[in-house]
Formats: sequence, structure tokens, C-alpha cells
Amino acid sequence: MSNATISDLGKVNNAGTADALFLKVWAGEVLSSFEQYTVTADKHMVRAIPSGKSAQFPVMGRSSAEYHTPGNEIVGSALNHNEKIITINDLLISHHFLASIQEAKNHYDVRSVYTTEMGRALAFQMDKHVLQVICKAAKTSTANVGDTSYPSGTIITSTNSNTAAADLITAIFDAAEALDDNYVPAEDRFCFLKPEQYYLLANASNAINVDFSGMGSIAAGVVPQLAGINLIKTPHLPTANISGTGVDAGGAVASAVVDARNTVALVMHPSAVGTVKLMDLAVEMEYDIRRQGTLMVAKYAQGHDVLRPEAAVQIRTAAP
Repeated sequence: MSNATISDLGKVNNAGTADALFLKVWAGEVLSSFEQYTVTADKHMVRAIPSGKSAQFPVMGRSSAEYHTPGNEIVGSALNHNEKIITINDLLISHHFLASIQEAKNHYDVRSVYTTEMGRALAFQMDKHVLQVICKAAKTSTANVGDTSYPSGTIITSTNSNTAAADLITAIFDAAEALDDNYVPAEDRFCFLKPEQYYLLANASNAINVDFSGMGSIAAGVVPQLAGINLIKTPHLPTANISGTGVDAGGAVASAVVDARNTVALVMHPSAVGTVKLMDLAVEMEYDIRRQGTLMVAKYAQGHDVLRPEAAVQIRTAAP
């Protein structure tokens, strides 16, 4: 009896390595997982660069108005300009090695789980960095534009805002007022909270009750908005003193270093924080004949930093 002729699903024209055609699908799964689990990617300023170690974000001041004296020549007034240079952090990677013999012995597929976990790991780490920079922006006392009309970031201290829904609601309204006072656009404002504080609001009658024009639901455990600010639940809200040059601190660049102790919530507009991408999320997979297994690597190279501190607010229980 003759052997069957196999049409390998992973080979290109039945030639080459057995998994050559599987890579794109696998990479797409990592990307989908990354996009599914990140909560900050589309909520701040992002710029991609083809090469280099940093990128310039232009920052401009405000125009002014004055009365005109009849007969006087109008010659124009100066508008302050500045730039913010955001530097790329080290390459951030998530990687795993699968031995061929163990995959052969295993009775269930593991690669789909690995793709999910790798995308999730990078998404979570990016969220941590962006949230830390939001906190850093709120604690920044000097505006990027040398203009006295431009304020610094805002810190609101509310002692019981971590446990009392009424106090947290008041603090969020105070944050909205601070952004209004700083001429921050009312659209696209976001408030990031830990699940504990998010569900505290979801169980507050004046946050969800229709008699108060609330938009949330106790049954669904959601409260989408307060004071026109979109509420985002995340377990990655920074609440520690993040220092050094480790992964959470942003690597060697350390742009995400911040003392975030006692933080309850972070309120921001997308203009508060900028991200520069040198290498967007990419995935590589290669079979290593010397080690008889497959090495999988997901990676990106990005940098994050403060753009407009006046567009960020930290709500905390007390000073660190």
C-alpha cells in the first residue's frame, strides 16, 4: 500500500517549513489581543516615526486680545512656541519558547493561549506607562509653553474619595471644573479608576439613578459618564512610588518615573500625554533546529511623556 501525498496547510506551495503560512494568522491574534486589552491606546496623542530615537511634538501658547486705539498701526503680537521631545524607550518584548517534543505530547493547543497572553502582556505594560505619565502630567508644575496664562497640572486631594462614592463624585466634578478653568476641551475627557472605585460609583444612586439623569446600571455594573467625563475601569492605575529604570519605570529612558502613592483616579484629555512609536507591535516566530523548538517574540519600541500638564488631573486621598 502506497503512502498518501500530504498537502501541508502551513507550507508555501507544499514546500519549505511546515508553518510558514501560519505566522500571519498567529501575529494577527497577538495584535487582536493587544487591541482588546489596552484601554489607553486611543485616548492620547500618538505619533509614528520611521527612524530615529525621538520625535518632536510642537506645543503652542494661547493668543490674546486687546483694544485698538484709533489710528494706531496693528503689527501683530507674539505667540509662544515650544517643543516636547519624546524619546523612545528600550525594546519591550514578550517571548516564549515551545519545545517540539512537548507540543507533540500535549493533548491541547497552547499557541492560541500564548498569543493571547503575549498581546495582553504588552497591552498591559503600555497602559501602565501611559497612566504613569498622566499622573506625572498632573504633578507637573511648569507648563511646556513659557506663558503665564498656561497653568500647570492639577492635584485634587479628597481624603475619603477611595471609599465614599459621594466624595469621589465630588472630586470628579472638581476635576471637570479644573479642566474647564484651564480651557481644556470638554470633548474626549477620560477618568481612569481602579475596579474598586469604579464599582463604588456603579452602586451610587446619584451616579446611575435616572432621577438624577444617571446613565449607569446596577444590574450591568456600569457607569459610563460623570460630569461629561468617560469613566474607564483599569486595574493598572498607578498607586506606588515608581522609580529606577525597571520595566514599569520605562526602562533606560525612565520617562514614566512618578510618585503615584495615594492615587484614586486620573482625569485627562488626550492632549495631556504623547506617545511616539518607532516600532509598532510586531511578532516574530522561528523554528530553531539546534534547540528543536519554536521561539516566539512579540515586541514594540515606544516612548511616552507629558505634553500639556494643564490637561491632566490627579485625584488622591493625601500627599505622598
